[in-house]
Amino acid sequence: MCVKRKFGAAFLALWVMTAPALAEICQSETVAIKGDWGKAEFRVDLADTNATRARGLMFVEQMATDKGMLFLYDAPQHATFWMRNTLIPLDMIFTAPDGTVARVHHNAIPKDESVIDGGPDVLAVLEISGGLAAQFGIEAGDVLQHPFFGPDAAWPCPIK
Repeated sequence: MCVKRKFGAAFLALWVMTAPALAEICQSETVAIKGDWGKAEFRVDLADTNATRARGLMFVEQMATDKGMLFLYDAPQHATFWMRNTLIPLDMIFTAPDGTVARVHHNAIPKDESVIDGGPDVLAVLEISGGLAAQFGIEAGDVLQHPFFGPDAAWPCPIK
């Protein structure tokens, strides 16, 4: 158990340190996030249609720690989620229209049908493996970088 924790911490530290170089790419398949704790990057599947948002990560049996799903909405809205048919614990990172983290829901319980309220004015939601947000220290006020947020984002993509 100690070995796993040490390996996990070392992997997390390496991942956070290398993320700044990776984030310069700024592609639709990746999202970077930064805060006082540092920076990280996740490879993401996009949920940008009603059908893909409805399915989300349902029936996924495992997910790599550098993987996630980015839910994108056509306009800011009051976002709510549940975990019906979702088999793995998830952290949900609710963001404002400029990519600023508004709220983090930690460790959503698999198959739980309780409503998870992300609040109003949500334009995107990043789902990552449960527990990662706490390990990194992701919290309200941190910022996401992704082309979806456009040039007026709190952390815009570099101009090519």
